[in-house]
Amino acid sequence: MDNQQEKQIEQPVSVDWHSKEEPRAKEKNLTANPGDRISDEPQSIEEKAKQVAVDSPDITGDRITVPTYFIVEDSDGNKEALHHVKDAEEISDVIRQARVDENGNRVWW
Repeated sequence: MDNQQEKQIEQPVSVDWHSKEEPRAKEKNLTANPGDRISDEPQSIEEKAKQVAVDSPDITGDRITVPTYFIVEDSDGNKEALHHVKDAEEISDVIRQARVDENGNRVWW
């Protein structure tokens, strides 16, 4: 036999994933998308407004850009930065309000 035939063939084996300890997302601040992370340090609205959560092409090749924070203004003129994941429900409420006319009637576009 030649040397190549005498060598042991090594193949990958199954790994018991259940026996491994998995990292805890809250301990490591892990997210599927780094742009979803919320900084522990205080930031101004201007700093938050510049952050981008997603900036990549989609399957059609169109560029998709999603801000990390949506800046909204209430009726008193106060601005607030709403995080696109954590504050998604409140962002939806703001969008619904934008679709209501001055008489409170919902306007469908």
